[in-house]
Amino acid sequence: MMDYDKLMSKAAMDMRPSGIRKFFTLAAEMPNCISLGVGEPDFRTPWAIRDTAITSLEHGKTKYTANAGMKDLRIEITRYLKRRFSLDYNDKEVLVTVGGSEAIDMAIRALVEPGEEVIIPEPCFVCYEPITTLTGGVPVHIATREENDFKLTAEDLKAAITPRTKLLILPYPNNPTGAVMDKKDLEKIAEVLKDTNIFVLSDEIYSELIYGDQDPVSIASFPGMRERTIVVNGFSKTYAMTGWRLGYAAGPQPVIHLMTKIHQSCIMSAPTTSQYAAITALSSCDEAVEAMRNEYNKRRRLVVMRLNGMGLHTFDPKGAFYVFPSIQSTGLRSEEFCERLLHEKSVAIIPGDAFGECGEGFVRISYAYSIDHLHTALARIEEFLRENGWLPE
Repeated sequence: MMDYDKLMSKAAMDMRPSGIRKFFTLAAEMPNCISLGVGEPDFRTPWAIRDTAITSLEHGKTKYTANAGMKDLRIEITRYLKRRFSLDYNDKEVLVTVGGSEAIDMAIRALVEPGEEVIIPEPCFVCYEPITTLTGGVPVHIATREENDFKLTAEDLKAAITPRTKLLILPYPNNPTGAVMDKKDLEKIAEVLKDTNIFVLSDEIYSELIYGDQDPVSIASFPGMRERTIVVNGFSKTYAMTGWRLGYAAGPQPVIHLMTKIHQSCIMSAPTTSQYAAITALSSCDEAVEAMRNEYNKRRRLVVMRLNGMGLHTFDPKGAFYVFPSIQSTGLRSEEFCERLLHEKSVAIIPGDAFGECGEGFVRISYAYSIDHLHTALARIEEFLRENGWLPE
């Protein structure tokens, strides 16, 4: 018989399963379950985008594109980055990928050699560590804290740097906390990095979902940072295009060229129909994005207010579409809290430690759902707390 344990990749076998997918799968098997677990916008993709896709199909535009993506789309991406972030790129410095996740994968594979260290601020999106370890890199975790608004501090970054440090992943606006790094925060990080050979992977997938008067800022816009930064972004969250699987990376041409070479062997090219649609998204859908952002902001305020009113202290998120309340007042660990809520009240949320050890004592709740959906789920959470004696008088 085949001994599969000896045949399969140890690095792949050692990967930690996604805590997000675990609860998503459990919720899918339960009737009447309300899931607040997945970062899936509940909006339809704006009609102008869908119409462009339909038209491209009707005209038979279904062949492979250039490996790096359609030139017209890459040019439109450079216009968008200039308009929104004051970043100057040409089309040869852009790679169109299958979602932002592929861009992250390609960047880490292109830059990191076995044994080199990748600094990962946590809590954070679940894919950074497994991609790093599959590449042979060494994850170096920095725990961010609520007293610092879950931001990476220059002091913590400086303390984590060693001669083996190759890459810093900068995951802001942050999933799961909703934390945002403003211009002053990023200036301090840039100051630490300016005389090093450390690259930055700036994951900006939620950059259009920032609330209040603050404009999105990219670390690549600071002096000396463009040459050492790969900006990752995409269409899933901003334009409600999760299933279209389209993202991109922008950065120095030699690095983008190498990423494209890997992409060409592993993927060939991103979906053609999605690329046509994305041109319309970038050029014609600012009003639709603003409308979705305003609706998310209403939901954000509702969820933060209700959770704080239940005695679950909740950090006020400034970006993305997640809240990260503390459940320490219940005395339960994060996974136990989520499992009991799921089985007792049929509400699915995600344990905070799925996003790193420092997430223990917290849970992630997505508000990328309708107000009615949120009201029902929040009422069930309140019942759960009351019935277990955890609701403050």
